[in-house]
Formats: sequence, C-alpha cells, structure tokens
Amino acid sequence: MSSFKENQAWKEASIAEDKTFRPVKANGGRRKAPFYKVLTGMPIAVDAFRYGAIPGVTAYFLSHAHSDHYTNLSSSWKSGPIYCSEVTANLIIYMLSVDKKWIRPLPMDTPTIIPDTGGVQVTLIEANHCPGSCLFLFEGHQTVNAGDSTFRSTFVGSSRMFRYLHCGDFRASPRHIMHPAMAGKKIDCVYLDTTYLNPRYTFPPQPLVISACAELSRRLFAGEPTTVNKTMKSWLPSLPSLKPTAGTKGRILVVVGTYSIGKERIVKAIANALDSKIYCDARKTALLRCEDDRELESMLTSRPLEATVHLVPLGTITTDRLKIYMDRFDGTFTRVIGFRPTGWTYTQPAGTDQLPSIASILARTSQKDFTYVDLHQSPKSTSSIQVYGVPYSEHSSFYELTCFAMSFNWLKVVATVNVNSESSRGKMTKWVERWEGERRKRGTDILVTPRREDYW
Repeated sequence: MSSFKENQAWKEASIAEDKTFRPVKANGGRRKAPFYKVLTGMPIAVDAFRYGAIPGVTAYFLSHAHSDHYTNLSSSWKSGPIYCSEVTANLIIYMLSVDKKWIRPLPMDTPTIIPDTGGVQVTLIEANHCPGSCLFLFEGHQTVNAGDSTFRSTFVGSSRMFRYLHCGDFRASPRHIMHPAMAGKKIDCVYLDTTYLNPRYTFPPQPLVISACAELSRRLFAGEPTTVNKTMKSWLPSLPSLKPTAGTKGRILVVVGTYSIGKERIVKAIANALDSKIYCDARKTALLRCEDDRELESMLTSRPLEATVHLVPLGTITTDRLKIYMDRFDGTFTRVIGFRPTGWTYTQPAGTDQLPSIASILARTSQKDFTYVDLHQSPKSTSSIQVYGVPYSEHSSFYELTCFAMSFNWLKVVATVNVNSESSRGKMTKWVERWEGERRKRGTDILVTPRREDYW
C-alpha cells in the first residue's frame, strides 16, 4: 500500500473507530471494521468481534481473553468460527457463555491449516501477556480482499507467499525471536501492540520485577533490611516485622492487585517465597481454574485465614481500601503489604532524553538491573498498611519493542494500539522509521543480544 493509500486507510479507520459513530440502516446497523483488523488479502480477522459478520471473513481469531479484545463477543455470536488457544477457549466459554460449536481451540507451537481460508497456516506462539494469550504467525497466499476497507491488494490471486505476525497484546521477549516458527523468516507485516511505543515507558524487565516482589516480601516477613541509603552506603532497617503463625493474631498479610486475568506470575512468586497458600474470591478462583495452571491451582484455598497471600482487584490496593479489607478478618492480620503492579507506575528520571537514537536506547538501557531495593512505598503508607507501586506490565516496554524490532527481518509494521489520533500515529511512525534506518545500518540478521533467554 502506498503512503497515500495508507493515509487514506487510516482516515477510514478513524471514522470507523470514532466513539461518536452511530450505525445507519444502510450499513445494516453494523460498525465497519478498520483495515488493520483484517489481514491483507486473507479472509481472517483478529480481535474484531465488535464488528459482527465482516464481509468476506471466514475465520475470526481471538488473541486473548481481555475485554478490549473480545468486545461484543457473547452467547449470541454466530458470525463464524473463533480460533484461539485452549486456555482462551476455556475462559470465553466460562465468562461469556459463547456456544462451543463456534470455538476452535488450536495447539500452541504447531503449524495448523485453517479451513476455508485458501490454505492459510497459523502457528500460535506464547505472547508473554496474560494466560492463554498468543501471537499468531500466519503464512499463506492472498486469496480475497475481505473486510470493509475500500483499499484492495493487487497481490490477491498471485503465487507470492505472505507472512503476517499478529502480536495481539504481548511482552516482547528473546524467546519470540528465537521461536522455531520465526527463526530465519522474513515477515511481510507485523501487527504490533504499540501500547508503550513511547520512550517514557522503559520499565524494568518483567522477571526482575517478579523476583524483586518475592524477595521484598520474604525480607519483610523475616524482619530483614529492605532499603539502602545510597549516600551512607549502609543498610536501613525495615519496619518491625511479624512472622506469620497460622491460626494466631498478629500476622502479616500480602495483598496483590490484579485484573480479571493477568499478573498471576507475581502472585505465585510471592506465595512461593513465603510458602503460603493463595486466597481469592469464588469468581476469581473459577477464572484461575480455567487457566489450566496446575501449580497455581495447587496453591489456591477458599479459606482466607489459611493464606498469607490474597488476590484482589487492582483498585483495592490503596491505604483506605486495604484498611477496610484487613478489618474484615477481625484483627487476625495486623499489618498489610499491598502490591499494585502496573506499567503506569514507572517514572523516568528527570531530564531523560525523549528523542534518543536507537543505538543510544540499546546501549543506555540494556545494563539496568532491578531489585527489591527499587520498590518504594506509597507516600500514604502507614506502619500497618504499606502500599508498593510495582513497575510491572504485561505489555512490551519501549525498550523491549525496540529490541524486538531490531532482532528479526520485517518489511512493514502496523500499529494496533493508540491509533485513533493522527498525532499519535505520526509519533509512532517516526519510531518505526528509526528502527528501519538502524536496521539498514546494522543488517537485517543482527539479533540484539539478550541478557537472558526471557529478557533483553
């Protein structure tokens, strides 16, 4: 698609996604799907359930079971088969009562031919997002101009093979690049999760943050130091700690905030560090059992006093609400430690360059570490209620997006998040152009060296 046609397609998409839009009878009451929801030249739509039966689409894919991706999917769905992972299938059957006859769960890491798509093959790759989330690697010929866009591909009917990588939502990792389905292949188009495609969001690697939360919890329970005075180079003592004793009062409680699905890895790490069960309410427990995580299931309990670690909605992690939550247990817990994990917690140091070169991004960030010392209490914390903001996201940081883009061969990137504003799209396009320029300098076969197999 030429630059002019692409700009026109984005204008079309902006109209389709306009929140003030009201369907008209001439459109059958159906909102039009923007071009980036339907694969170019293929009868396949991804995370496009709000648009109903899209013209020419014979296969609907769901990347994961978060509401902004399954919008309008319900028990009344009848527009076509839904392809997803086994875990996502379990979740949407339970949460949305989608009729099983429409659901086609696919195996992970296994190339599979999708019926009624002209022979398109898909491989599901773990997305490193919430349970059940996956990337879709599509490989096949362009056979049809499906969807609502007025712009048509000239390759439909040609013998050329196309590869599309749809990222849904993901936390980019070296494992994605090194996956057997990806290795050595040129990707024609990457549909990219651009939630944090902005240099302000370069938060720490996910595994380090998980370990930091677990170690901080262990130290607080053991009464060990948890902070360091960088000027004096000496350890500062933590607040007095109370070691937990089952069945007695005066215990510490750790409360972790999560979404309906996601952040489970932090909870498991803390519970393992404290040798504790995990308590959550019945609805959350049912969701967790859909995830087919045997380790997590073995840690669950329906009795709150049996667990030192509780799982609650993210909004509960404030000093006021945690006080109410703690009071429910009639003095059994006299101190609460609340963890609020979200990517929006991260704040860059003052004066950080907001327009760095790609080379300086890779050099500046790659050696940073993160430990329990870097977790700080909220200013509203008290001696009995300590709230920690945790710079943790299950979306890729800006640094990870850059490492990802610099580590494999692709021809085009289409942003899928923060695209409703021309200004926002323009800023993201400039970063994609910078990636392209740096790749031309370095060569397309250069992999950004990871620190570990699971993070750069």
